Amino acid sequence: MNDLKTLLPKLDEISVLVIGDVILDEYLIGKATRLSREAPVPILEFEARRLIAGGAANPAANVVALGGTAAIIGLIGADAEAVMLRQVLSAKGIDISGLIEDGARPTTVKTRIMATMGLRSPQQVARLDKLSRAPMSKHVEYAVEHAVDQRVRGGAFQAVLFSDYHGGLITPPLVSAARQAAGESAILLTADAQGDLVKYGEFAIVKCNADDARTYLRRDLHTHDEFGAAAVELCRALKLTDGMVITRGADGATIGTPDGTAVHCPTPEISDVYDTVGAGDTSIAVMTMAAAAGASLENAVRLANIVSGIVVRHVGNYTPTPDEVARELDANN
Repeated sequence: MNDLKTLLPKLDEISVLVIGDVILDEYLIGKATRLSREAPVPILEFEARRLIAGGAANPAANVVALGGTAAIIGLIGADAEAVMLRQVLSAKGIDISGLIEDGARPTTVKTRIMATMGLRSPQQVARLDKLSRAPMSKHVEYAVEHAVDQRVRGGAFQAVLFSDYHGGLITPPLVSAARQAAGESAILLTADAQGDLVKYGEFAIVKCNADDARTYLRRDLHTHDEFGAAAVELCRALKLTDGMVITRGADGATIGTPDGTAVHCPTPEISDVYDTVGAGDTSIAVMTMAAAAGASLENAVRLANIVSGIVVRHVGNYTPTPDEVARELDANN
């Protein structure tokens, strides 16, 4: 792990532009006292409320937590939740000048109801999503494309990361505009595709999970060899310059490269998994930073696995620090 540890100081030099569907994650935490007489549900006594950067805002938060700088382009509504999200992102040191207000849609909010029971970690009992699936107006779409073009061509970023939560922001024309601008500036392009792979052709690195790979390829995948062949097939189909990464939870991640090489990167053994929310965001953020810092894709994925392993030991979107990562690397040496 010493080779990965030498990467950590280099992450300070990386600046990433994150483009995607920003979400305000709200956690309402209460103590479970008894079952309701009205319905078979627990009654919770309120204990705490937490507001966390979610969706595309989470990779940006991870970039900053690891010492880099991040700016974000996304859509928010003209509502109180937008004010809260701006405050959360600003407090983390993320450049929010690229947030574009759309009065025709609400700020996306995911509210998780969490129950505490004795000494156990809070358990999610329900989730309420507030969002719009309507397409952007032409006016808003133009504003987003203009913001992307200006920021990508501005020369301030080593990488552009697309975080796609299917919230309507990331359209094929937007991706095409970013691809052209990044190509002219030799900027690394990465994407957490969340299943919509075809949009991200000719990127450097694209990540999806195992289920998304199965769905896209329309076949079952189980073994390392099967995932390796799938990753290579996807890499070539999308004409990626660096490689395709299929994340597989506890089974690690599989890389497919343009030359037909497949590499499996296992995850460290973790016995205390509390919550997998946000692990994928952390993974693409770390891959992007490490690759932009000059790491091989294999080392970028290995480091991403280590950092994501820290995240799943916490409830909610957690952003590890360089010191935590260094200790984890020492523990896995």
